[in-house]
Amino acid sequence: MSSCNRNFSSIVVDGDDRAPNRSMLRAVGFEDEDFEKPQVAVCSAWSMVTPCNSHLDDLGKASVVGVDCSGGKAVPFGTITVSDGISMGTPGMRYSLVSREVIADSIETVVGAEGMDGVVAIGGCDKNMPACVIALARLNRPGIFVYGGTILPGIHKEKNLDIVSVFEAVGSHASGSIDREELIEIEKKAIPGPGSCGGMYTANTMSSAIEALGMSLPDSSAQLAVSEDKRLDAKDAGAAVVNLIEKDIKPRDIMTRKAFENAVTVVITLGGSTNAVLHLLAMAHAADVQLDLDDFTEIGKRVPLLCDLKPSGKYNMSHFVRIGGLRPLLKTLLDEGLLHGECITVTGKTVAENLQDVQPYAPYPDGQDLVRPFDDPIKKDSHLRILYGNLAPDGAVAKITGKEGLKFSGKAIVYESEEASLRGILDGEVKAGHVVVIRNEGPVGGPGMREMLSPTGAIMGKGLGKEVALITDGRFSGGSHGFVVGHVTPEAAVGGPIGLLQNGDPITIDAEKNELTLDLPEEEINKRKDDWKQPEPKEKRGVLAKYAKLVSSASTGAITDGF
Repeated sequence: MSSCNRNFSSIVVDGDDRAPNRSMLRAVGFEDEDFEKPQVAVCSAWSMVTPCNSHLDDLGKASVVGVDCSGGKAVPFGTITVSDGISMGTPGMRYSLVSREVIADSIETVVGAEGMDGVVAIGGCDKNMPACVIALARLNRPGIFVYGGTILPGIHKEKNLDIVSVFEAVGSHASGSIDREELIEIEKKAIPGPGSCGGMYTANTMSSAIEALGMSLPDSSAQLAVSEDKRLDAKDAGAAVVNLIEKDIKPRDIMTRKAFENAVTVVITLGGSTNAVLHLLAMAHAADVQLDLDDFTEIGKRVPLLCDLKPSGKYNMSHFVRIGGLRPLLKTLLDEGLLHGECITVTGKTVAENLQDVQPYAPYPDGQDLVRPFDDPIKKDSHLRILYGNLAPDGAVAKITGKEGLKFSGKAIVYESEEASLRGILDGEVKAGHVVVIRNEGPVGGPGMREMLSPTGAIMGKGLGKEVALITDGRFSGGSHGFVVGHVTPEAAVGGPIGLLQNGDPITIDAEKNELTLDLPEEEINKRKDDWKQPEPKEKRGVLAKYAKLVSSASTGAITDGF
């Protein structure tokens, strides 16, 4: 076992120089024999803030058992989370992406200060998942991620519900297609218990990406939150970290360039969230791996969209669990030559070794119609489109499955905030043919890069999904769908072209040429640039002000340590 990260508490020393330190640990339950064991942090993002994380304390306790029964000494502690679903559409949502950095910093701080030998990190909601992996990569001592698991769907009129159903029901109520009583019924039924939002939204996208990356145990990404499988996953993760310590396998041994290519491939095949682009770039940065926006385009040219999962598709993650979860898909991708099978994982084995005995899905379409074959994909290449042009010189990210069409031209209707755009949509100001522009919502301008789920949900709920496009320097919930483009960079607050747009400007979004274009003469655009003035920061003190000062562009992952 490597001693480079060993804590004094897990080394038997002569003399009394460590007696005060050992005394502190005795007070929290260490016995004599524990000082000879590897110390393993078990960090859980448990809280009652959100159903995504409300059960994580139980999973943390299972991981403690796994560590202790495998010859380690578990040291549990907690970190924060925020609920996107609760803060969505409010100023509080500015803290969501910020929380990714706070969580990563907090895990790094505790483990670094106390010198733990290994880490089990347990997360369930969107930002604490990449945050855990970012911390593991920075620390680079044996570690593993445990996903909290997906929620079961709610049911209303024999239809599956989730949190996105509620946002879209708000739009339906505004359009008069449902009454207030039905809106309240949907609200009450949509979230039946613990677990992460049920579609292939950001949480399930990132759990799948992290498993494909090799940083969680096989099947961890596709398990119900409340299940014996998930409890055993957490317990087994504790044992796995002790094994990683013994074999001296560290996160950066696992999180290689090829492993990130595997993760991107899986995200595309699943029809995953645009947030995966932001988070995978940040995770790669923490692991000192070169990954950029154009890699998503290059990988996307050869990888099809196969899975009919919400928000643009039919099924929830619980249905995906029912037909076998992620592993048969990984095996299919490996057999097609689209995965790097030689990559090492937290099992101590390679991707190919982990998949050796995996059985395929039932035949399509008679046995199951969720995962399509390679010769009949939903889309032959990636749904994640990286767009460039005079509106996005540094890139933008769109999620275009083809169901929305592949090209949209329309007239800009400009809003300076999410709240203003939502009022415009619900009040009927936004009409067919409009390109809704929501700006000053980027990492700096927000600050915090809020998700535009309320406006996109309202557009879909009002039946405008195929008649209206939306672009923003903010980002989208994994539950957003329609002809939407986010992460437009540079953002408005730093002088990006999106900040120069005026009502009525002609805009073209082309998901085949991967272009986002303001159809005006260059002379007019340059004149507007000359007239632009930098706005005053919205926040002068506190975490949001610090974030705005440190954060990089969304095109590099909105990282805060890119010095």
